[in-house]
Amino acid sequence: MSLLDDSLKDLAACLRFYSRLPLSGRWGGAGLPDFRALAVAGAVIGAGGAGALLAARVLGLPPLVAATLAIATLVALTGALHEDGLADVADGFGGGATRVRKLEIMRDSRLGSYGAAALGLSLMLRVFALAALTERGLWGAALTLIAAAAVSRVAGLLPLLSLAPARADGAGATAQRPGRDALRLAFASAAALSLLPAFAGASLHLVAAGDFVAVLASLLITRLAQRQIGGYTGDVLGAAQQASEIAFLLALSAA
Repeated sequence: MSLLDDSLKDLAACLRFYSRLPLSGRWGGAGLPDFRALAVAGAVIGAGGAGALLAARVLGLPPLVAATLAIATLVALTGALHEDGLADVADGFGGGATRVRKLEIMRDSRLGSYGAAALGLSLMLRVFALAALTERGLWGAALTLIAAAAVSRVAGLLPLLSLAPARADGAGATAQRPGRDALRLAFASAAALSLLPAFAGASLHLVAAGDFVAVLASLLITRLAQRQIGGYTGDVLGAAQQASEIAFLLALSAA
């Protein structure tokens, strides 16, 4: 099987794992992804949000409303997978006194005050950063959203690469660590896709800053998870993705 075939099958597997896009069986990728095509899958998801942003502006909606609709589209495409992880991590880390209790809270489907606050703040930061980018240039904002979706999903793998599973079951424990070749391809693709805003005038220094803070945000979540629960869960991976996406968007929205 060729590298292209492997990558296409992993792209389908990543999209099934990270989104609710209706992919038919002929696309393959029925098993768990090895994440080599994760950056491309993130860009596909991000393109959905970028399309909503462009459509909203064409219809004459103001930047803030257009940005809200774009982020809402991303949430719908992923089934709020990452947002749910962020909220669960905030509830567990903020409300649990012991490791066991933190993990119990994270598994509870109910939303607590810490989770609600984290979810609200994360959505606000993404919407406002995207609105600021849209006011400066529509195509730059659209390309930045695609780049952020790609970079953040690969950066969000850092807890998986650095920590052991915090529990023996769950989505985090079943996810396989990517091999070296898959990992190199994922990070190379993310780096390439992060350059998209440069085609709309963003400086390479700003893009590099976006990449740096995206990785840094994921590393901070990784370190926090190690201290709080001694490992990672699927929720931790979702929180790392959200933190990375927010960091990238904020960096690119900086004047």
